[in-house]
Amino acid sequence: MQFGYTPEQEALRREVLAFIAEHVTPEVMQEKSAQDDFQRGPEAGDPFGPHMRELYRKIGERGWLGIAYPREYGGQGGDRISQYIVEEEFQRVGLNIGLSGSGAPAIMAAGTEEQKRYFIPKLISREFSFALGFTEPHAGADLASIRCRAVRDGDDYVINGQKIYTTSGHISTHIYLIARTDPSLPKREGLSIFLFPMDTPGITVRPLWSIQNNPRAPHGTTYGEARTNETFFDNVRVPKTALLGGENKGWKVAAAGLNLDRVGAFRYVMSIRRDEDIVNWIKETKLDGYADNPAVRDKVAELWIEAQVCRLMTMRSMSIVQRGRDFTYEGAAEKVWAPEHGVRTTEAITQMLGPYGQLLRGSPHAVEDGVFAHNVLGAFQSGVNHGGVQIMRDQVARRGLGMPAPRRKAASK
Repeated sequence: MQFGYTPEQEALRREVLAFIAEHVTPEVMQEKSAQDDFQRGPEAGDPFGPHMRELYRKIGERGWLGIAYPREYGGQGGDRISQYIVEEEFQRVGLNIGLSGSGAPAIMAAGTEEQKRYFIPKLISREFSFALGFTEPHAGADLASIRCRAVRDGDDYVINGQKIYTTSGHISTHIYLIARTDPSLPKREGLSIFLFPMDTPGITVRPLWSIQNNPRAPHGTTYGEARTNETFFDNVRVPKTALLGGENKGWKVAAAGLNLDRVGAFRYVMSIRRDEDIVNWIKETKLDGYADNPAVRDKVAELWIEAQVCRLMTMRSMSIVQRGRDFTYEGAAEKVWAPEHGVRTTEAITQMLGPYGQLLRGSPHAVEDGVFAHNVLGAFQSGVNHGGVQIMRDQVARRGLGMPAPRRKAASK
């Protein structure tokens, strides 16, 4: 593994930075802010405005969308490091041009040839987008306990049940849903994944407003979504071609997809952005002696070193995937370290800034428009999103260290 970048890769980074300086205009960021605030509902159709669409068109012209995806599926057939460099710089200005969270990694790993050719090009071009239909009111960290049912009926499946926290479900074109297809099997063995449009008859989406809604979190907040959703499925009929990875194979498909989803710039920048924000603020602030305070300097240095561990973990994961090696526990290890680092960083920043660092957006004395205070509100969310850190520890123990599964206590009589 090389810890530095080649001259060609550094030249690519400079090209991307020059493009961002020229084309990521205030009009683009205004539309992005509106998207962040979820002011565009399903009645608006396209969640992107004209300036965002034009920006993505120009990015596509330069071959920066789907760099590491095969050409036959709409990608560029390039390497993952180049894709990472491009996505990292856009992510730093708040634009996710990658396919993390899109469902594309799971489709590439488990989809049929028809599914790859149908979905991947449209995900790369942003014609399609997926909401994640995993969590239920009684099945969060214990995903194997889901109750949403999919019953085979001829060449179709009929889906009934409820999902919660389907963020972006009201603006996504499709849903990536896990449902129980065989209740007679052990919990993890009777699940299946389905891909189908959100405008399929029988789907109802209702908003759930988050703690970041009032006041709205400023641009750049980690986990600053003002809205998530609960989604209901009432006799939703989908064709058997919507099945991803085979009937009753959903647990393995979901676990592999989530693992692959953690590889790349999106998760990395999310993990270390708070560190960079506080370093930049300390450098730029005019408060006398603040940057020279030894306690502040020591804590910032400690957090910065932890952030470099996040970077090395990300680079290791990309190297493994790029070489076609088995990717088993590494994503779970990242999912433990990075969220807990984010919590430590948020708490330390709060201590450094004192009472002013706890003022939310809109207060005349809020620091950096309240971004640090809003980060506090969302800090612990990363510890449960896409798999709780304690469950990830169990995966590291079993898959990485070869330890046995924990013994289950016998039910009391």
